[in-house]
Amino acid sequence: MQEVMRKVEEVLSRYEQREEALIAVLQDLQDAFHYLPKEALIAVSERLGVPYSQTYHVATFYKAFSLTPRGRHLVTVCTGTACHVKGAPLILQALERELGIKAGETTKDMEYTLETVNCLGSCALAPVVVVDGKYHGKVLATKVLSLLKGEDEGEKAEES
Repeated sequence: MQEVMRKVEEVLSRYEQREEALIAVLQDLQDAFHYLPKEALIAVSERLGVPYSQTYHVATFYKAFSLTPRGRHLVTVCTGTACHVKGAPLILQALERELGIKAGETTKDMEYTLETVNCLGSCALAPVVVVDGKYHGKVLATKVLSLLKGEDEGEKAEES
């Protein structure tokens, strides 16, 4: 709890203590903890003078925020139509098998979180997998281990 409060104070010190800073503060805390602890949300609400219900709403509205701990590495598989047709289900199965988790879960060692999204807007590069913000296109299910190890496989798109 003390580390959470220390980090909240550190992040808040970089911003004016106004409601307009809410999203930026939450982004910085998400980066620090890989999720938004409840005590951090409460402290931010109090310090910015924003009702907790509003802070909670923002934290649950945006997909970039998580209220549950995420792994150090975030792996996202696009399951949109183009990616689905070009093999996203097989890629997802391979990642689930390799990591020993299902989509929406985090490995026990807190290294990886596996997520799916409906569309990443990179249909020309389908199927697309994003690892720690790096887009990888035309991914093959047989190459997912290379992605997890940080080896570049497939065509790269711009980072998000």
